[in-house]
Amino acid sequence: MQYGICNLSIIPVRIEQNDASEMVTQLLFGEHFKVLEAQKKWSKIRNAFDNYEGWIDNKQYEQITEETYSNLENTTISLAADLIDFATDENNQFSTVCIGSNLPFYNNQNLILNTTKFHYEGEIFTKKLSKESIIEIAYKFLNTPYLWGGKTPFGIDCSGFTQMVYKLCGYKLLRDASQQATQGEVLSFIEESEPGDLAFFDNNEGIITHVGIIMKDNYIIHAHGKVRIDMIDHSGIFNLDNQKHTHKLRVIKKII
Repeated sequence: MQYGICNLSIIPVRIEQNDASEMVTQLLFGEHFKVLEAQKKWSKIRNAFDNYEGWIDNKQYEQITEETYSNLENTTISLAADLIDFATDENNQFSTVCIGSNLPFYNNQNLILNTTKFHYEGEIFTKKLSKESIIEIAYKFLNTPYLWGGKTPFGIDCSGFTQMVYKLCGYKLLRDASQQATQGEVLSFIEESEPGDLAFFDNNEGIITHVGIIMKDNYIIHAHGKVRIDMIDHSGIFNLDNQKHTHKLRVIKKII
């Protein structure tokens, strides 16, 4: 088994091994993974955080040892808390770091990515936050444009949004909406929900295709065109701009 780490700010993870293939998710600076299959130009990887698999360009990551991978798995995670910042290496070269990026072996504004030492002066998250913090963190992504497979303030999809918000608060969600819907406890009614709970929505075939974060007073924050706030009722999401329902409610889940 081979192992790797993302040494760039944001790289695409694709469904097939070519540049024109659909992007299904992204790797952020400092995220580590297993290499399941290595080809001349592409590698199929499994992200350590959520076990999500896909193909990445071999030029866009560094190999790490099994020992380093194991140490990363057993080290308290430190996450970048600012929307955008940078880390500086020993040659005074900048690497862009966006919110939710991993800061491997972080200690006193220093971190080590593979064999390179970086200095990072931005804010960080290192511990679990309260459930009340979920909405506060979600607001950081407000008006982020929708991007299929994205999970950054430059572009994000619905499940990338919920996953990143929960990650920043110290909790693990799976990557896709249909996967996230398998987590947590089912709530029977919207009235039972609290701010920070997740609402899932399905299509005409009954497949869960959308997720958002419930707020107080029957509002929901979700990624649809952009990260936006709309109303939610027993039918689904009511879009406040066009005054019509856009998503059909399937289930509400309490994760924490």
